[in-house]
Amino acid sequence: MTAEIVGLIGIIVLIVLLFEGVWIGAAMLFVGVWGIVYLDGFHRALGVLANVPYSSVTAYALSALPLFILMGVVLSYTGLGADLYDTANKWIGHLRGGLAMATVVACAGFSAISGSSTATAATMAKVALPEMKKFHYEDKLATGCTASGGTMGILIPPSLGFILYGILTEVSIGKLFMAGFIPGVLQAGFYIATIYVMCRVNPHLGPAAPQKSFIEKVISLKNTWPIIILFVLVIGGIYGGIFTPTEAAAVGSFGAIVITGLYGRLTKSNFVDALLETGKITAMIMFLIIGAFIFAHLMAISRLPILVGELVGEFAISKYYILFSIILLYIILGMFLDIMSSIILTIPVFFPLIQTSGFDPIWYGVIMVRVMEVGLITPPIGMNVFVLAGVTDIPISTIFKGVVPFLVADLFHILLLIVFPSLSLLLPNMM
Repeated sequence: MTAEIVGLIGIIVLIVLLFEGVWIGAAMLFVGVWGIVYLDGFHRALGVLANVPYSSVTAYALSALPLFILMGVVLSYTGLGADLYDTANKWIGHLRGGLAMATVVACAGFSAISGSSTATAATMAKVALPEMKKFHYEDKLATGCTASGGTMGILIPPSLGFILYGILTEVSIGKLFMAGFIPGVLQAGFYIATIYVMCRVNPHLGPAAPQKSFIEKVISLKNTWPIIILFVLVIGGIYGGIFTPTEAAAVGSFGAIVITGLYGRLTKSNFVDALLETGKITAMIMFLIIGAFIFAHLMAISRLPILVGELVGEFAISKYYILFSIILLYIILGMFLDIMSSIILTIPVFFPLIQTSGFDPIWYGVIMVRVMEVGLITPPIGMNVFVLAGVTDIPISTIFKGVVPFLVADLFHILLLIVFPSLSLLLPNMM
């Protein structure tokens, strides 16, 4: 049996294990080790097990991951998400669909400090849905904008998805952060435009809230300064070359602790809970990374990605056919797996093919993360939809119906990013 066939069988076995409910980190570790045993022998596999787990989780860049997680968790525990929504509500809540638009704006702002889609969706659901119910918004619009707005958590920097992608591909994490900024702002714009059109066609979807005075609007801005300071400090520091992403993560997490402490919102109990939550999330991701690197080692010695690249070259298949095939697969994967698992599962196979096809790796990182966002709100297992269903009494079927218009907006947004790569590459190229 050739090495390439072994690699292909490894992928098939991995898929079977995933459908059987085996956790993806353990499945990749299992398949990787036994594939290496078959191809290179038992002693070689033991050597990989002895070295890869340590070397894969001790990379300097990886230390940014728990620090950004800590920053987001601390801020989510201290009610700043509610402050963001209140400010956005006072400024645009008086428009038709204004509360839904305010939810999208608040999601974008919270994404800039969270880095997690599910955390953004859960936080905004608790503060935005009661307000929209108060003004008789239809459940479809209220839940649809919240679930969809939450997906921006992995596109607007700092993004845990970009950190993981950068570590696995050795692409600059700082440039990936910059690449996600304009697409993230555009995504928010697409969602707001979708809400505007929906409420123009059917005003009963989102009635206007009472107009606030200019003084009230200005006063509400005082609640946003912690978010603005942290975002400018972290992302501005990376863009200006003052910090590396890892240093920016340390500054951001420390800044989050100081700011929430000054606000009087960081209690001892909150801080301990935030540390425990950060530890749990980090441990989960680290195990995924170990499994991914061992599985990637199997893919390397099987030469399967190289063979696929050579076959694509021989048959002269358009690189855009390859890209759209990968996009379709990512949408399907996103229906069943979280973004971290999807990135780790696919990078060893797809990234060499993307390089062979001549696509920019930073631009591809944006497209990959953006497409995986779609999976977070797509049936049958849209993670954000289930998060909302868990914190509300609204049926899952209603939430899925509500995200349909936003899925249409997503497809137009992704097409725009593909046709105009400069939208993603403008800021990285200026660094």
